[in-house]
Amino acid sequence: MDVIYSSIQAMSILEMHNRPSKHTIHIRVNHYNSRTCALKSTESASTHKVFDGMPVSADSLVWNNVIQTHLGNLNYNKAVTTYQEMLTRGIRPNRHTLPRILSVSRLSGSLSLGKQLHCQAMKLGVCNDIYVTGSLIELYGHLDGVDAAKWILDNSEKKTSSAVSWTLLAKLYMKQNKPAFAIDLFNEMVKSGAEVDAVSLTTAISACILVKSLISGRNIHDTARKHGLELDVLVSNSLVKMYMECGSMKDARDLFDKMPSRDAISWTSIIQGYVKNGEINEGLKLFRKMVNEDKIKPDAVAVSTILPACARMAAHKNGRELHGYLIRNKIPINLKLNNALIDMYAKSGNLEYSSTIFSRTKSKDIVSWTVMIMGYSLHGEGDLGVDLFNKVPKSDTDEISYVTSLHACCTSLNVEKGIHYFNCIKSPNFVHYALMAALLARAGKLDDAKAFVKEHGVEKHPEVLRALIDGCRIHKEITTGKRLVEQLCDSEPLNADNYVLMSNWYAQNGGKHKQKMVDRWRETIRDMDLKPKTAYSWIEFRNKVHVFKTGDVSHPRSEGIYWELESLMKNFEEINEDFSFHDVDEERECVPIGHSELLAVSFGLISTKSGTTVRVTKNLRVCHRCHEAVKYISKVVGREIILKDPNRFHHFKNGVCSCQDFY
Repeated sequence: MDVIYSSIQAMSILEMHNRPSKHTIHIRVNHYNSRTCALKSTESASTHKVFDGMPVSADSLVWNNVIQTHLGNLNYNKAVTTYQEMLTRGIRPNRHTLPRILSVSRLSGSLSLGKQLHCQAMKLGVCNDIYVTGSLIELYGHLDGVDAAKWILDNSEKKTSSAVSWTLLAKLYMKQNKPAFAIDLFNEMVKSGAEVDAVSLTTAISACILVKSLISGRNIHDTARKHGLELDVLVSNSLVKMYMECGSMKDARDLFDKMPSRDAISWTSIIQGYVKNGEINEGLKLFRKMVNEDKIKPDAVAVSTILPACARMAAHKNGRELHGYLIRNKIPINLKLNNALIDMYAKSGNLEYSSTIFSRTKSKDIVSWTVMIMGYSLHGEGDLGVDLFNKVPKSDTDEISYVTSLHACCTSLNVEKGIHYFNCIKSPNFVHYALMAALLARAGKLDDAKAFVKEHGVEKHPEVLRALIDGCRIHKEITTGKRLVEQLCDSEPLNADNYVLMSNWYAQNGGKHKQKMVDRWRETIRDMDLKPKTAYSWIEFRNKVHVFKTGDVSHPRSEGIYWELESLMKNFEEINEDFSFHDVDEERECVPIGHSELLAVSFGLISTKSGTTVRVTKNLRVCHRCHEAVKYISKVVGREIILKDPNRFHHFKNGVCSCQDFY
C-alpha cells in the first residue's frame, strides 16, 4: 500500500494515457449546455475548440459533464484528456469530479492511473467523501483485490456515516464467491453503528442464500425489524426468498402474510417456493388467491412458475385451467411459457395436447425439441421420439438432448440408433452410460450390455447396475440377476430398497429355502434400521386426491372398492409365479387384489361414468402382477386406464399396454 501515498504530478496522467481510444460505443447521456453537448458528435479538433472558447474560471460542473459524456461514450482517453485540461486551467476538481475519473481508471483497467488519482484525492482532502471512498473501493476491488478495497474502508474516517461503502465491499466479496465474508462484513457494519438501508440488507440476505445459512438469515431479519425495514418491498421479498431457499417455508409464509402490499413478484416468488419444495397443492391454492383476492393479473413468468406444479396426473385439470386463463386474458405466450405448456401436458398424461402445441410452435429452441421427445418416450411412443430427434438442427444438439434421444431408443428398443447417438456424444456421463446399458439389456443383449459397461469402467455404478437388473427381470435371467442385485447391495449398503429387491428375488425363486432366505433379508433390513419405501397410489376425483396403500381399508368406500375388484378378477386367470424382480416392499406378500394401484383403479371405475378415462399415479414402479391385472380390466370394462409410475405412463386399452410389457 506504500505506493498509495506516493505523490505523482497530475500532468503524468495525460502521458500515461495519451493513446488512441479503442472504444466507439455511444450511449444516451444527459443533455448539457450547447457547448459541451457538441462533444458527443465532434472529433478531437473541434473538442479543443470548445475548450479554447471556455473561460478560465468556468464552473467545474461543466467540466464534470464533459467527463461524464466521454465516460458514457466509453471514450476513456478523451475523459482523461479533459480532466488534464481542467487541471491545466486551474479548475479545482470536486467530490463529483474524482468519482467520474476514478471510474475511467477502473473501466479502462489502469491501476496505476487509479493510484495517482488516489494520491491527488488525498492532497485535495476529499478522500473521505462517501462518493470518492465508494469509487476507490470499487477501483481497488476490481483491479487490486478485495483486501485492498477493505483497507480503503478500514481507513475511511467517515465509514460509519453511510452504508454505501460497506455495501460496495460486500458486493465485491459476493462477486469473488466469498458470501460468508459479506455476511461477516454486514455484522461488522451493524456493530460499527453505520447506517443500515434496504440495499445493504438485501445484499447480506443474498449472501445468506448462497451459503444456505438460515441462522444468519434470521439474524439479518432481526436487524431489518429493528431498523423498521422488515416490510420494505425489496427487503421482505429478499427475506421470503431466503427462507424458501433455506427450506423454511413456514417463516417465508409468515412474513409473506404480514406484507402490507404484495406485487406480482412477491406472489410469484412464494408460489415458486412451494412448488420447488413439493407442496404443489399449496402453490396452486396461492395462485388462485393471487388472482381472485388480490386481483393481481399473473404474467407469463408467474404462470410458467406454477405450470410445473400441474405436470402430474392429479393436476391435469389445473393445467388445462391455467392454459384457458392464458387464452381468455390474452396473455402473450413466449417461448419459455410455450415449452412449459408442452411439458405440463406431456407429464400430466395428455400427450395429444402436448403434441398439438409443439406442432403449432413456429420458433422452437432445443428445450422445445427435448421436452417433446421425452414426452413421446414417457408415453411409449419411442419411435416418434427417435423420428423427432432426427429433425433437431444439429447445431442445437447437446448432451441433454442426447439423453432424451437415448430414452426414446430405450422405449422403442432401437439399438442401432442408440449406438449411433451414443457415439455422437463428445463427453458421455453416467446418465448416458446407464441409458445405453438399459437399451442393450432391455433388447435382450445382456452380454453386449455387460461388455459395454466393463469397457467404459462403469460396471459398479448403481444406476448402471439397476439398468442391467431391469434387463434380467424382463428376460428372466435368474442367475445373472441375482448376482447383480448382490453387487447393488454391496455398492449401496444403506439403501433399503436394494435389500427389498433381494428379498423379493428369494420370494419368487428361492426354492424350498425361500421362506428362510426371505426372513433373513427382512431381518437384515430391521437390524440395520433401514426404511423401505412404502408404495402409494392416488387418483383425483371432484378436486380431491384419494390416496391408497396396499391392503388399505380406511377409505369410506372401501367395501364398494373391494367388491368391484373381486367381481372383475373373478374370471382372471392367476398369473404364473414367473421370475420377476420387484423393488416394491408390498411385493413380498403379493395377493391377487389389494395392491395400491388396483385399489385406486377400482375407485376410479366406481366413481366415474362409463367410458371415462381413469387416471392413476403410483410412487413406485407398478408390479408385474398388477400390470397384467390392469391390462385384463381395461379389456373387460372397455375403458382406457392410464397408470403413471416414476418411469413412464402405461396406457392400458383393450387388454394392451403402451409399454408393450417392457417396463
